[in-house]
Amino acid sequence: MKLRQVISIFISKLAIKVLRLIKKGGTTLPGKLAFKIYPGILRSIAGNFEIIMVTGTNGKTTTTRIIEEILKNNNIDYITNKSGANLLSGITTIFIQAVTLTGKPRHRVALIESDEAAFNQVTKHLQPKAVVVTNFFRDQLDRFGELYSTLNAVKSGLERVGDNTALILNADDSMCASLGRETNKPVFYYGIAPEAQAGDTLNSGDINTDAIFCINCKSKYQYTHHIYGHLGGFFCTGCGYKRPAASLECTGIQEAGSSHTTINWKSAPPLSETLQEYTTRINLPGLYNVYNAMAAATCGLALNYGANTVISAMQSFECGFGRMEAITVGDKTIKLILVKNPTGFNQVLSFLALDEQQLNAAFLINDKLADGTDISWLWDVDFEQLNKSPDKIGNLFASGLRGEDMAVRLKYSGLDTRKIRIIKDYQLLLDRGLEQTPPGGCFHILPTYTAMLDIRGILKKKYNLKEFWK
Repeated sequence: MKLRQVISIFISKLAIKVLRLIKKGGTTLPGKLAFKIYPGILRSIAGNFEIIMVTGTNGKTTTTRIIEEILKNNNIDYITNKSGANLLSGITTIFIQAVTLTGKPRHRVALIESDEAAFNQVTKHLQPKAVVVTNFFRDQLDRFGELYSTLNAVKSGLERVGDNTALILNADDSMCASLGRETNKPVFYYGIAPEAQAGDTLNSGDINTDAIFCINCKSKYQYTHHIYGHLGGFFCTGCGYKRPAASLECTGIQEAGSSHTTINWKSAPPLSETLQEYTTRINLPGLYNVYNAMAAATCGLALNYGANTVISAMQSFECGFGRMEAITVGDKTIKLILVKNPTGFNQVLSFLALDEQQLNAAFLINDKLADGTDISWLWDVDFEQLNKSPDKIGNLFASGLRGEDMAVRLKYSGLDTRKIRIIKDYQLLLDRGLEQTPPGGCFHILPTYTAMLDIRGILKKKYNLKEFWK
C-alpha cells in the first residue's frame, strides 16, 4: 500500500466534501490535488473497474446518458461523470469518489465521458473495455487546432488501449470510421442507412464543410447519400476508401416531433446472431440524437446487454445537464440546449424548425476559454434557415459576453430586427422570455458552455433544480 496514494485519496475526498458544502461542485479541483500528491493515482485506483469510455466532438453527454440507462436496466453497479467534468482532473475526481481510502472500488463499472482533446492523456491511465467515438467536427479552433489534430490525438489514445477493447465507431463519418482500419481490436460500426432518406424527413440542408477530401489520398469525397455535414455514404474514387458496412443502422424515421423521434432500426452480426429489426420511440428530438441513440445501442449490444434493455433505455432516459433539459414553469416550458460549433448549432436550428409553435429563443454567447475565444464560427451557422417560416418567429434575444455580436449575426441573416433584442442580464432575460412566450409554449435557451453554467445556476435557484453534478 502506497502511503502517498492513501494521503492523496484522503485529501481529495476532504476537498470534495468541503467544496460541495459551499456549493462549488468539487468536480475538478480534488482531482488536481490528487495528481499533485501522487501522479500515479488514477492508474492505481482505476485498474479494478470495468471501464466504458465515450469521446468525440458532438453528442458525448447524451450518448453517455443513454448508456447509463442501459446499465441501470441491467442492474449494473456503476459510476459516471454526470457533471460533464470530462478532462483528466474531473475524471480522476469521479474515481476517487468511488473508492475507499485504501483504493478499493465500491462499484463494478465506470462509464466515463472524455473530452476528445484530453482522450490521449486519459488513456495513459485507463484501460477501457469499450470506447465509443461519436464524430469529429470543427470545434473551438483556438483550443483544438485543425480537425485532423483532434482525430490524430484520439487515434493515438486508441493505439494505447488493449487489443480486446471494443471500438464503437460512426460509419457515416469518414474520419471516425478511419479509426477502425488497420486495427486488431473488435470494431462495431453504426450509422444511418440510405433507405432512411425516403421523403424529406432527413433533408437537413446542411453541407459538408469539415471533411471534403479523402483522409488517405486527398481526392474529393463522393456520396451515395448525405445526412448532414460530412456524414453519409462517402466514397473516394481515388483510393477506394468508403463508408464501411454498419452492423447497426437506422433504416427509417417514422415520426420527427419536437420532443421525440420514432425510428426503424436494425442490428446484424456480429451484434446479433441474425438480422433483427425494431421500431423505437427515442426520448429526444433531432436527427443528431438519432446518431447518439444508435451509438449507445451499439455499445449496449456489443457488451452483450439485452436488446430489450437497450430499447427501454432509448425510450426512457432523461436528458443530460443542459442538453435538451426541460424545465416546466406553470403552463410553459424552458428548454436549455447547449451549442458549441456550427454543425451542432445547425442541427438544433433544424430541430426548432420542426416545432409548429411560435419560436421564442435566446442565444447566449460567451468567449471564455471553455467556449472558444474565437466566435467567428457564428458566421458559419445557418441562421438564414429561420427565414423559411418568418411568421413563426416570435422573439429572439441575444445575450452573453458577446451578445452584441450575436445580434449582428441575426440581423445579417435577414431576420426582422424588430424581433431581436439584446438583454445582458440573465434574470431579466428569463422574465422577458417567459412573459412573451404564449401559454403552452416553449422558451428555448441556446447557450455556449460557460453561459450554460451561468444561466443554469440561476435556473437552479429559481426552480429548485438538481445540482449539475447530480
